[in-house]
Amino acid sequence: MNQAIVLCAGAGSRFWPYNEVRNKCATPVVNEPAVRRLVRQIREAGIRRAVVVLGVHPGSVRSALHGVDGLEIAFVGVQGVPGTAACVHAALPLLDNSQRFAVFYGDVVTTQATVNRFLQTAAHSDAAAVALVQPVIPPERTIDWLGAHVQQERIEYVEGHSRDCEHRLCGIYAFTPSALPAIQNNPGIMTQVPVGGMPPLEAELAQSLQTLIDDGKEVLAVEVEGYLVDMDKPWHILEANRRVLDEMSRNLQESVIHPTARIHDGAEIKGFVLLGEGSEVGNRVVLEGNVFIGKHTRVVNGAIVGRAVAIGNHTRVSDYCLIGAYSVVGNRCIVGHGAELDGVMFDGAYLYHYCEIAGVVGQSVDIGAATVCGTLRFDDAETIHRIKGRREFPVHGADSTYFGDFSRTGVNVITQPGVKIGAYTCIGPGVVVYEDVPSRKLILLKQELVEREWGPERYGW
Repeated sequence: MNQAIVLCAGAGSRFWPYNEVRNKCATPVVNEPAVRRLVRQIREAGIRRAVVVLGVHPGSVRSALHGVDGLEIAFVGVQGVPGTAACVHAALPLLDNSQRFAVFYGDVVTTQATVNRFLQTAAHSDAAAVALVQPVIPPERTIDWLGAHVQQERIEYVEGHSRDCEHRLCGIYAFTPSALPAIQNNPGIMTQVPVGGMPPLEAELAQSLQTLIDDGKEVLAVEVEGYLVDMDKPWHILEANRRVLDEMSRNLQESVIHPTARIHDGAEIKGFVLLGEGSEVGNRVVLEGNVFIGKHTRVVNGAIVGRAVAIGNHTRVSDYCLIGAYSVVGNRCIVGHGAELDGVMFDGAYLYHYCEIAGVVGQSVDIGAATVCGTLRFDDAETIHRIKGRREFPVHGADSTYFGDFSRTGVNVITQPGVKIGAYTCIGPGVVVYEDVPSRKLILLKQELVEREWGPERYGW
């Protein structure tokens, strides 16, 4: 199998606030867009031609895939949000329809071993379709995903947001030419749902799998090897970065230091270091474990960096700041005097002067001095989020703060656990943020002042 379709057309409305300026497939994971990482993986697994389906924010996807070598990439655009089956149908004219092909959802983050094993299995199978599946293990909930009932490595049936299916569909499929009619004749709605399931009017590819099963054709199941994160909601950014960092850290068996890079004798190094061209680890710096540092980056003057941390290119981390374990600092960022970060910073973000940030900091976000993220509720419970009116129970990052792209905070802002701040939004000095703040808003604190006469006479003069 040497051809694939990569779907990057969705609006990503559940991904807010990070869907405002990019397609969610272009969201960085350890400083690389998720779709670029996925395309690299399918290239390594033997795919030689990929058709990328574009929809919302197409430029972000094109930019993310700029300069990918060893793979012929074609783009096709779709209007609106027609559904995954319709997107696949739009890409078919650019494929050789006499040959097998794979389909990858562009927001999937998984291991190279999973991609390799899936494509190898699909290439040697006589099944009409092959689907990647993952067991749903509590506290994950089956009702959050498109489900599959699997028996002896075969899918018996699929069901949208099932109460009973023990596996979830993972957004990676392979089809033979015999499956094309089931894709082309998709009913435009997921009919295979629990009673009262209320599916939207979208042509879901999972329904085409069910059509194949109803026609008596075999649909094979392949389980995920390692991890898989479908970046559907904002907290999945934290999960995806942590999973990838953990894998990278375990695979780093020795330090790799570019000849132009420098490590000061006064630095305390407790793990292995990957240090890029022209970068520096300075005096009094502490690296608590394996750390990945990009090009022309300075980690200097007493910075403390936890284990399994990635720091991008042209970035400064300095002046006794603290980067927590499994955190990511983007390209062209600054983490300065006394700042603390536990989470993910996108490119161009700025932390300074005693701020304490836990969560996701979007692109070019300016965090004001002494901005603090609350991470523990008084009832010790985790925050229940609402996405499009539905209650959500995140497994990772429930109490984190999510700062949208190009937002700003003034000095002494406090965010309560689990709040999301929209893109292009400013939070004024001294504001305590208790609820999600929409995009493109300015929030200022209104205070009441008392003015009285005062002077030497108050002191007996």
